[in-house]
Amino acid sequence: MTTLGIYEKALPKNISWLERLQLAKKLGFDFVEMSIDETDQRLQRLDWTKEERQEIRVAIEETGIQILSICLSGHRRFPFGSQDKEKRSQALILMEKAVDLASDLGIRTIQLAGYDVYYEEKTVTSRAFFIENLKKAVAIAAAKEVVLSIEIMDDPFINSITKFLKIKEQIRSPYLQVYPDLGNLSAWSENDVGYELALGIDQITCIHLKDTLAVTETFSGKFKEVPFGSGCVDFLGCLKTLKQLEYNGPFLVEMWSETSETPEKEIEQAKNFLIPYLKEAGY
Repeated sequence: MTTLGIYEKALPKNISWLERLQLAKKLGFDFVEMSIDETDQRLQRLDWTKEERQEIRVAIEETGIQILSICLSGHRRFPFGSQDKEKRSQALILMEKAVDLASDLGIRTIQLAGYDVYYEEKTVTSRAFFIENLKKAVAIAAAKEVVLSIEIMDDPFINSITKFLKIKEQIRSPYLQVYPDLGNLSAWSENDVGYELALGIDQITCIHLKDTLAVTETFSGKFKEVPFGSGCVDFLGCLKTLKQLEYNGPFLVEMWSETSETPEKEIEQAKNFLIPYLKEAGY
């Protein structure tokens, strides 16, 4: 039985966690992926009190809708690969707090953005710092049995499973895995998507379902807010490939409709587009 989740940023922004999980349930999802991005508002979640954490555990129990993963994109602001030593140490503090939060809330996976740096220039040094600090992060996560899963990105640093596996060669741990985004994987013309999924099948913790516009020589691609069906992703091909590879992990619908006038309608449209493909592929 495959589980289907929804990204927190698809759901209305200014509602309580109980309301968010109730809405996910009403819309027919099995779980929610929490966002801890680079805004102060969401980074503050890493310092939730015992009482605030308990409130969320109660909401999970009451609704039966779990939070299976955290999308920790706060590292864009405090990257592992930064030239700034202060930012690198802040990155590890964020990591430790995120692992503690995941452990407290029963969250299994923390998705990390596969950037060495985001706002700085990429160098051989930024790559070396990234790997050095990722090793430390994996050790922190392993101690609490939380898996770190690197998303395949909208950025050349890790835009394929092949590139993830090159880094994994240096960090041999079951607590470091990969989180392919079918949109990001498909947008880079150098990726043979079916081959990439087969290559990484034994490392995949979850799959993001999202459409994208492909990168070309004259266009830098579009990686967010591309309506399902208007982009370059061959959903049936990707899902059939995953089924043949016996992938039974969760799927997560990634959308950004939290400030939309009609988020529920947009989510329903996305489901109406995706579910026939999931069924046809055998899910």
